[in-house]
Amino acid sequence: MTASATHLPTVVRPAVEERCWLVSDHCADPVLELLHALGWAVVDTPQANVHATSPDGRVYVGWLPEDPTAWQRGIVWQVQVQPTEGEPWVQEFGLHTPSEAVAGFLTALIATPSR
Repeated sequence: MTASATHLPTVVRPAVEERCWLVSDHCADPVLELLHALGWAVVDTPQANVHATSPDGRVYVGWLPEDPTAWQRGIVWQVQVQPTEGEPWVQEFGLHTPSEAVAGFLTALIATPSR
């Protein structure tokens, strides 16, 4: 089937000056709200760090703004995954990574079915 260019939808791209990219506000709310809504176990520490575990215990998410070890490595978010099959893996995000981006990563991770 061949369609003429006049019948195809027009791709609309915003002008550069209209584009607004995410920037970090150093707030964990988008991630923590997601994890609370999904029923994850979420624990705050007196040092203002937050640790969350998925209901099946296979995924850990740490918000580590006051963890000296994390700061030495330049990270503030840590995601650890223990797959049912395969090797465990870790993804870390730096201080300037927007929490909305981390929430998007976690949403994709959670939504991806097991293989």
